[in-house]
Amino acid sequence: MPGYHLRGIKLKSMENIYEALTLLAIGMIMVFLILTLVVGVGNLVIGITNRYIRETPPPVKGGDRGKSIQPRKLAVITAVVDVITRGSGRVDSVQKQ
Repeated sequence: MPGYHLRGIKLKSMENIYEALTLLAIGMIMVFLILTLVVGVGNLVIGITNRYIRETPPPVKGGDRGKSIQPRKLAVITAVVDVITRGSGRVDSVQKQ
């Protein structure tokens, strides 16, 4: 009977190892699925936000309201941008540094 007792211990330990590996695999699969779900929902929220909510331009500083660029200088800058970009560029704003 001592051989049976040792075999029972060995079988019991193998069952524990199989159970541990099964739980490990299930846990890893669950973590992968949840992280995939988080990334997917995050990308969906970003896509919806970018599609329906437009970025507002920053407010103009109070000291710059009275200063404006001369129309002739603006025309020259616009013409230079048009020539350099071959008609594909445009001037959005001009700021003095």
